[in-house]
Amino acid sequence: MIGRLRGLVAEVGEEEALIDVAGVGYVVRCGSRTLGHLPALGEETVLHVESIWSEAQGMKLYGFLGRDERRAFVVMLAIQGVGPKAALAVLDVLAPPDLAAAVAREDKAALGRANGVGPKLALRLITELKDKQLTDGPVAAFHAQIHAPAAPPPPSAVGEAVAALLGLGVAEVNARRVVEQAALRLGEEADIPALIKAGLQELGR
Repeated sequence: MIGRLRGLVAEVGEEEALIDVAGVGYVVRCGSRTLGHLPALGEETVLHVESIWSEAQGMKLYGFLGRDERRAFVVMLAIQGVGPKAALAVLDVLAPPDLAAAVAREDKAALGRANGVGPKLALRLITELKDKQLTDGPVAAFHAQIHAPAAPPPPSAVGEAVAALLGLGVAEVNARRVVEQAALRLGEEADIPALIKAGLQELGR
């Protein structure tokens, strides 16, 4: 069973990536958050992988940039009615620490932001995930957030530039990829217009 892949990013699609490991291409299903943070084509990446086999579809690989995401994915799959697609959708809107905090404060609305997760499934997730270890840190640390919820972070230049490209009709995965690459090239002092311009140049517009 495959637990980790280290190789070159060969292709990135809307729902999966092709990772070239010593000349062998592995198709890995990923959430949009993971796809958006993959390095540029031809560069090396490491994905933590959960292998799932079914008689209907055979073996499928699901990839994550961190062990916490893979852990949360596996824990959610053990819940009745939660399949890989729904689990990935939850992790697209809530990173594992945020998911643990949402479960601790019984925030059904937060889980309901995930595609395909309605009120009943959100309630089931909250009920089943209580006291489950979703990250490498202690569960109790996230329960404390009920009393002191973190303020939302201010919008970043990268986030604003990505939003601008989305407004121009660029797919989220591509917008985030080119803007983050531009931010690495230009440095932390790069402003929003510079990131947008660099992103558009990368996209050939």
